[in-house]
Amino acid sequence: MLFTARSAAVYGIDAHIIDVEVDFSNIKLDQEQFHTVGLPDAAVRESRDRVRSAIKNSGFEIPPTRITINLAPADLKKEGSGFDLPIAIGILGAYGALHIKDVSDYLLVGELGLDGSLRAVQGMLPIAVAARAKGISNLIIPASNAREAAVVEGVNVYPVKSLLEVRELLNSAVLGGITVAPLKVETTDLLNEMQHFPFDFKDVRGQQVAKRALEVAAAGGHNILMIGPPGSGKTMLAKRLPSILAPLRFEEALETTKIHSVAGVLDAEQGLVAHRPFRSPHHTISDAGLIGGGMMPRPGEVSLAHNGLLFLDELPEFPRNVLEVLRQPLEDGHVTIARAAMSLSFPARFMLAAAMNPCPCGYFNDKSRECMCTPPMIQRYVSKVSGPLLDRIDIHIEVPAVQYKELRGGAAAEGSDHIRARVLAARERQHTRFGAAAERTKGSAKAASRQIFANSQMNTQQIRAYCELSSDAERLLERAMQQQGLSARAHDRILKVARTIADLGGEQDIAVKHIAEAIQYRTLDRSYWS
Repeated sequence: MLFTARSAAVYGIDAHIIDVEVDFSNIKLDQEQFHTVGLPDAAVRESRDRVRSAIKNSGFEIPPTRITINLAPADLKKEGSGFDLPIAIGILGAYGALHIKDVSDYLLVGELGLDGSLRAVQGMLPIAVAARAKGISNLIIPASNAREAAVVEGVNVYPVKSLLEVRELLNSAVLGGITVAPLKVETTDLLNEMQHFPFDFKDVRGQQVAKRALEVAAAGGHNILMIGPPGSGKTMLAKRLPSILAPLRFEEALETTKIHSVAGVLDAEQGLVAHRPFRSPHHTISDAGLIGGGMMPRPGEVSLAHNGLLFLDELPEFPRNVLEVLRQPLEDGHVTIARAAMSLSFPARFMLAAAMNPCPCGYFNDKSRECMCTPPMIQRYVSKVSGPLLDRIDIHIEVPAVQYKELRGGAAAEGSDHIRARVLAARERQHTRFGAAAERTKGSAKAASRQIFANSQMNTQQIRAYCELSSDAERLLERAMQQQGLSARAHDRILKVARTIADLGGEQDIAVKHIAEAIQYRTLDRSYWS
């Protein structure tokens, strides 16, 4: 007898529906023969032992016959333990242990324990999205994955804890209808819940210039590089940057959650990533760890920081080849990983914050300590960060050592709440501007471009539309381009930063003062890398 269940496999951050076909022969053998076909990996092939024990320990007996399981389409490689549940249900259905004969409207995913219990699997959110797209209205999945899948509207999510619960649920659909209510999650409540941050800018004494630059960076999603001696507060400032970032919109949260779900780093109780990610890898990370990789490609740190912040401390200590792979995702907002098995693309639209010392000893240009480094040593050190990578960083600032009076001063520093209020107001202006433009171009070729949420994501056409300059501002920018030898990319990034500075001030037009401030954020690299 043949019985077919439906499951799904995740490739990249998307899922494909898989038909699990189970067939058994009526000829009894001395021992059971269990064959799985359809390009299964080791984890899928090993499922026969888990499924056999789970069925037995759930109170069912399988006669010793030949069982063939086909995972269709057969030309796609299948990996992971999520096929345990559909295989077990397929076997029970083929042997007549189910009253229901057609489960095409149910998608089953889950790993089985030897006692018949269900364990969570990775990538449940993409699976729920794929089920909705294919018109499969019911998901039967492990309870620990339920909140993650319930974020997707239009599908009924039934959390279960054991194989017996799945059998009873499917049988009840035939006998009188499912009486168990599907799990519902209010995504609005998840995103609007109070956001608590362990660090606050009120702890930072002095560094007003750096705080202003970080406010501009947060308001527009701009990349920022901080250069200063040890102990000046670079890492301290970067750790407080998430406390002033704008909250995720639902579209951003959904895309970010898909990546974290596939990577297996999503909190099961959370269900949806409600805070912008903050990733801070150590400088010993490999290029594959940063960008992603593996035989079956998995997302790296740049993708895990999608719609959030990637902080690289001690930037010159990272291997040169690791830093150079950042250039393409910083420009394009995604990474493509090509392997022999397949080629996959992952989103990587993140805000980069980096910190570094000005020299090996750290005290070049410091007024309180003498630098012991020779000019060739300093040049070798800073040249570990290439010019093309620097050109992709919008804001370069110097973070000098804090003076004693500032450290012991009684005046309270401005807290994150006040800075965040200004950032949110600037982001709201950007959202209104880009939202209105999207409505005007709806249905046209321009509308096919991806939605943008911040000034740093503007393309060339949008820069020309929203960054018009007065004649005085035009002359100032032209003089800076000629005197400092700035590239065309630097020209566009100066305009984006100036647009953000104007938004922070609540001004519609970009004035000379906005261009002047944006230009000063591009001058520091000329003093160290000249």
